[in-house]
Amino acid sequence: MVEFTFWDIFRNLILAARWTVVLSLIAFIGGGLVGAALLIARLSRRRWADRLIGGYVQLFQGTPLLMQLFLAYFGLGLLGIKVSVWVSVSVALTLYTSAFLTEIWRGCVAAIPKGQWEASQSLALSFGEQLRHVVLPQALRIAIPPTVGFLVQVIKGTALASVVGFVELTRAGNMISNVTYAPFTVFACVALMYFALCYPISLYAKALERKVNVGRR
Repeated sequence: MVEFTFWDIFRNLILAARWTVVLSLIAFIGGGLVGAALLIARLSRRRWADRLIGGYVQLFQGTPLLMQLFLAYFGLGLLGIKVSVWVSVSVALTLYTSAFLTEIWRGCVAAIPKGQWEASQSLALSFGEQLRHVVLPQALRIAIPPTVGFLVQVIKGTALASVVGFVELTRAGNMISNVTYAPFTVFACVALMYFALCYPISLYAKALERKVNVGRR
């Protein structure tokens, strides 16, 4: 029987953790781009766009991420679209992330005083110019802390990708545990690695929030 050392376990988990990081970045960056487009469409003051995007947000916020991963993985196949687990998981997490970021950013824009919109209108600025020069620069400052904080949720959410066979940190931990028969050691290391990824981001988000609050006083 082959014996595995702690270093063997830790090394293999580190190798798997890089895919957790990559998947998190894909979901966060992709979700940010989609979310920004949805936000601008929602702010365009077209009632149909507001209702449609509002329904999109409610759909992804009101259903479990696990179900969304299952639907992306198996649903695309039923539609005759052959994709790898990488693509299906990335699509599901990107859409999930975009729904939350859209709502976070909409709240930040709503926090801008109505007088700012009225003042920019009095300068005869177009809607795009109002957003670009007046509203979005102020909203961006408010949005940075919660946006950075949401990255923690994205990182933890990637663990659910293991249920469709994507080999990231959690999936690798399960596989290594089955081979080494040391579940406590393996999953303790998995938990510590998630903590090492998420805790610095949480601290950074809190620091940004304090800085924004001080700047607004």
